[in-house]
Amino acid sequence: MRFLIKMARAYPGQSILTLFAMLLAAIAEGFGFSAMLPLLSTVAGSHPGTEQAASISISENGSTAERLVRGSLESLGVPPTIEVLLLVILCAIIIKSVLMLVANKRIGYTVAQVATDLRLSLLRALLATRWAYHLRQPVGALANATATEAQRACQAYLAGAFMTIALIQAVVFLIVAFLVSWKATIVALAAGLLIFYTLKHLIGKARRAGSRQTELLKSLLSHLTDSLQAIKPLKAMALEKLAESILFKETKKLNKALRKQVLSKEYLRAFQEPLRAAILLFGLYTALLYLRLPLTTVLILIFLIARVLNQLGKVQLEYQKMVLLESGFWSLQETIRGAEEDREEALGSQPPVLKKSIRFEKVSFAYEEKLIFKNISLEFSAGRITAIIGPSGSGKTTVVDLVIGLLRPQQGEIWVDDLPLEQIDLRKWRQLIGYVPQESWLLHDTVLNNVTLGDPELTEKEAEYALRAAGVWEFVQNMPRGINSTVGERGGKISGGQRQRIAIARALVHGSELLILDEATTALDPENEAAICDTLRKLRGKITILAISHQPAVIAVADQAYRLQSGSVMPVVEVRSMDSSTSEEIDMDSEPGLDLFTDPAKL
Repeated sequence: MRFLIKMARAYPGQSILTLFAMLLAAIAEGFGFSAMLPLLSTVAGSHPGTEQAASISISENGSTAERLVRGSLESLGVPPTIEVLLLVILCAIIIKSVLMLVANKRIGYTVAQVATDLRLSLLRALLATRWAYHLRQPVGALANATATEAQRACQAYLAGAFMTIALIQAVVFLIVAFLVSWKATIVALAAGLLIFYTLKHLIGKARRAGSRQTELLKSLLSHLTDSLQAIKPLKAMALEKLAESILFKETKKLNKALRKQVLSKEYLRAFQEPLRAAILLFGLYTALLYLRLPLTTVLILIFLIARVLNQLGKVQLEYQKMVLLESGFWSLQETIRGAEEDREEALGSQPPVLKKSIRFEKVSFAYEEKLIFKNISLEFSAGRITAIIGPSGSGKTTVVDLVIGLLRPQQGEIWVDDLPLEQIDLRKWRQLIGYVPQESWLLHDTVLNNVTLGDPELTEKEAEYALRAAGVWEFVQNMPRGINSTVGERGGKISGGQRQRIAIARALVHGSELLILDEATTALDPENEAAICDTLRKLRGKITILAISHQPAVIAVADQAYRLQSGSVMPVVEVRSMDSSTSEEIDMDSEPGLDLFTDPAKL
């Protein structure tokens, strides 16, 4: 019930309106059934086929329900004849149907809103988290939360709403039955509660099965996402069977949990039927032989009790369904809460200005207990190309992440011109940055949308300018539909060099003042690498460029370079004097004394 209370608090207006409509619908239906008692009494006490049959009023004797209906009609000045009673029953059915339409429509709208709000809350939380959070989270688990868990949460809400409808109707019918015969109703209610108690262990099984499904779906989608992202190398080495083994194992576990769900649901449904029948037969026997109620009263009472037991059965089934699905909601809430707790704090408010340089002053950084570098100082001059080299794990990408503000140093200060980075509005600072990673990600969309990412403020002319600046416009013009040509899944229809230059155009289209290339040419052939380097030469002086690379051609085009190694940094001397035409890649893991770029005698 904690789930329903939380949802009611989240959507108070919709919940109150829905409950009110449900209650009125149940009261209308209950009043309509109550009208059947005087109707049957009238028919039983008259002689069908005569005119007298249609006008005989209800006797003063009868149940409380009969007297309530008669009193209500007489207070309105309407005689309780057969025609009137039939009309009352018809009106009650119509009113109940209209009110249930209102309630069900509101429930449907709220269900859709629940899924939408949960997804938006998760997306907002994920996009606002610190970069370190995403390093710890499997992409598949987050995708599962957005799709599967949000859907299961709204289905749990739907089951809870239907359970509430059934419960309200059961209570109203129970009240009507109580007005007919309180003794028989108490016996039936006690028997109904016995059914609940007898079958409650099946609810517990459903809850455990639901929690297990949530865990297994998260694990399965995490492994599936990882496997599909690596499908090419897996197939290239004939290792797809390894991924298949893991995925098949997870799928079989999920199937086992689903079977437990089906069993608990069908057992509950199967046991309810004979138990309800036994209670009804026992009630009929008690009413006729011990309570000695009139046959018409017994018939109505049995009908009402049957409706009560049927609605209570629905309550139990919908509750079982709700507890089965609500684990998705709680898992999603936990993901949202974890992301919000790791929210990126916006400390600064000053507008950024990059006219002089970006400076590191005695900066230290460590991942938990692993020191990356200590007390390093370096400077990236505005309008110039700076290269950063060094062996794997030396902290090159960490330097970039610190410049962007994705990470913050444990010691030291990073300056942008005359302002510390922590005083700068990070969002405005990042709006000045164009970032190109090693593996360029392209959408299965047009070149235009890959450059603008659907930004409505960017025009096709601006995209063309960026493509020209990236040196790829001529190629784009020769595509079948020009800038509106599709690049395929992950850019599979075009070469790696073309993908990277489109990625550079995307980084430039917003008028970036700082272009960061994180190993952007590592996977390219010499020809494409030379084309990228030619693009960088043309951009020199227009924007500031920071390039992480092992490639001699990129280093040779730089105005300055730094080498990171063993937690320290040293400048590389006269990097642009190197002959960039060499195709031999420098071994950056060699000893410092043998490094071409740190030994002035070899320049």
